[in-house]
Amino acid sequence: MKSLWIVLKEQFKNFYLIRRLSMYDIKSRNKNNYLGIVWEVLTPVISILIYWFVFSTLRQREPIEMGGMEVPFFYWMAIGFIVWTFFFRSSIEGSKSIYTRLKMLSKMNFPLSAIPNIAIFSKFNTHILLLTLAFIVLQIAGYYINIYYIQLIYFIFGTYALIFSFALITSTLSTLVRDVHLLLNSLLRMLLYLSGVLWPLTLLSDFPLLMQLMQLNPLVYLIEGYRAVFFGTEWYIVTHWEYTLYFWGLIFVMILIGSKLHVTFRRNFIDYL
Repeated sequence: MKSLWIVLKEQFKNFYLIRRLSMYDIKSRNKNNYLGIVWEVLTPVISILIYWFVFSTLRQREPIEMGGMEVPFFYWMAIGFIVWTFFFRSSIEGSKSIYTRLKMLSKMNFPLSAIPNIAIFSKFNTHILLLTLAFIVLQIAGYYINIYYIQLIYFIFGTYALIFSFALITSTLSTLVRDVHLLLNSLLRMLLYLSGVLWPLTLLSDFPLLMQLMQLNPLVYLIEGYRAVFFGTEWYIVTHWEYTLYFWGLIFVMILIGSKLHVTFRRNFIDYL
């Protein structure tokens, strides 16, 4: 618990600097592009259109049933993909954030635990822009704002908490063993097909044990929660309260492990330059 307190205190104490550096990171990453930061939104939008074409047009996907209503596959998939994009890009950047900046950080008095958060926060800005775009499109499509939108802040916070706790673990392990980052890249790409982004897990209803195993993935909880918000189907937090308890229990364990690993090994990070 002491390690967790140290890490959280460092995040709050350096929040302003984390936010400023994340904006600088976005600008520096896109400074040589004509469209600049527009690519931060355009890239995932293009990916959504490609996956929609492959999984809907070519395979003739039927609308997805949610809470007694049918949702077109494109809208259903798009919401899941927005959550997935935030998780994937933040996790990849967060996992390599420390070891790629070690030389610079060795000359600065800056807490290493805040480095993954800079990478995550830069992707968080894109996530908010994509959610805003999705909101506008869904309003035009007839899925109007509803009372269930109150849950959106909760699910955004939950997504950020999952990514930060995960990045805290992977950034430490990747600094100690660089192969971890390469392995993570491959595993997370595979996870796209196992998180209910491109196909509904209800297809496994005839295999209840397999379906339960798939739901151990915390991303499933978040993706389905976002969809419940945007399509106005249910109070997902309440109707799936057991899943909610499992999710936050897992987050707590992950952030405890991540904090302990980080605080234990960060004094030796400089040895891995």
